[in-house]
Amino acid sequence: MTHETADALAPRVPAELARDVIALRRELHAHPELDLHLPRTQAAVLDRLAPLQERAGQDARTGGPALEVSTGRELSSVVVVLRGAKPLPAGTRRPVVLLRGDMDGLPVTELTGLDWAATTGTMHACGHDLHTAGLYGALAWLVERRDELTADVIGMFQPGEETDGGAARMIDEGLLEAAGPHPDAAYAIHVYSGKYPHGALVSRTGAIQAGCDDLIVTVRGRGGHGSVPHLAQDPVPVAAEMVLALQSLVARQFDAFDPVVATVGHLSAGTAANIIPDTATLAITLRTFSADARERLVPAVRRMVDGIAAAHGMSAEVRADCAFPVTVNDGEKVDFARGVVEDLYGAEAWQELPEPEPGSEDFSEVLVRVPGAYLLLGAVPPGVDPETAEGNHSPRAVFDDAVLPRVVEVLAELALRTPPVPEG
Repeated sequence: MTHETADALAPRVPAELARDVIALRRELHAHPELDLHLPRTQAAVLDRLAPLQERAGQDARTGGPALEVSTGRELSSVVVVLRGAKPLPAGTRRPVVLLRGDMDGLPVTELTGLDWAATTGTMHACGHDLHTAGLYGALAWLVERRDELTADVIGMFQPGEETDGGAARMIDEGLLEAAGPHPDAAYAIHVYSGKYPHGALVSRTGAIQAGCDDLIVTVRGRGGHGSVPHLAQDPVPVAAEMVLALQSLVARQFDAFDPVVATVGHLSAGTAANIIPDTATLAITLRTFSADARERLVPAVRRMVDGIAAAHGMSAEVRADCAFPVTVNDGEKVDFARGVVEDLYGAEAWQELPEPEPGSEDFSEVLVRVPGAYLLLGAVPPGVDPETAEGNHSPRAVFDDAVLPRVVEVLAELALRTPPVPEG
């Protein structure tokens, strides 16, 4: 990576800010943290935000700081509110724009060989270190341009995206009320180490990421000796029947043009060949691409496992392990984002995603409540074929941090170009 490469991707971002953002990303990359509690990551963000508060000064409207910072009560989140200072036309109010950067890593041992690679058995294998640094950079640039900023901006530094539903928890703690009025728009950028061309912004109207429901099914029978199964209630063949029936359920009860995916990723039972266990356990992940399919699928799976268990004189317990809605982009916000990207970098910088992705994303919790757009950004290293590059979550995934100035600029411009909202 050279700063010339970074400057070419977003030539308007000040070089000093680009270097600062890249340095923060590498600092975070070397020390990933997991789940909801990220004390070191949170401290690094707060350290960078402190001088921004000084530079932003006081807000003439509120009499308080122009940049307000708060932290989560039950998780290591950071919420920033930056007040715009551009005068408003008569009869309008300031819009509120939410920008998200997630902060957590993954329990993956890094094998990239980078100078700043993590050595802790954890890894930023999904690029959240870039998201955090990019959001910080966007806020830093907006502070310098506050006189141009009509909107009030909420910066959402989120833990627990990978596993623990951090977005919903932040919403419960008042994220959407942080600036006063409810947000009018919400945006997030997610980097990819492969698949998409370097520097390209990719999105689509409607569903862009699948809804996810993970279920743990426990079949309860009665253990005994493997030589006399008639004296026991064997949960193992019942669990196996559920695995096969799940595929028939998907194929026969759901529209092929509104697809669902059901995968049993884990099946466990017993301790020895001649021992019938008391229980068998299935771990199922369900992916859906519409709210209607998701609303129908989970109850259908519950009915299926209950019915199969009951047919064999047994019972089944179903526990939800995690649940994210379908990530759905608002058409007007996607069009707005596309216009910003094409104005900044030309039409070739934008790509339309033809179909939604089967991965899930808990920014969906925000987009259920706020119209917005979730954008994908190619961060494959130069000279590497996106089709063969190691993908997100791989221990060998490499994200080119030269794309960070583009993250900074796109997020900042989405906020800067959001127009005043008519009153009433």
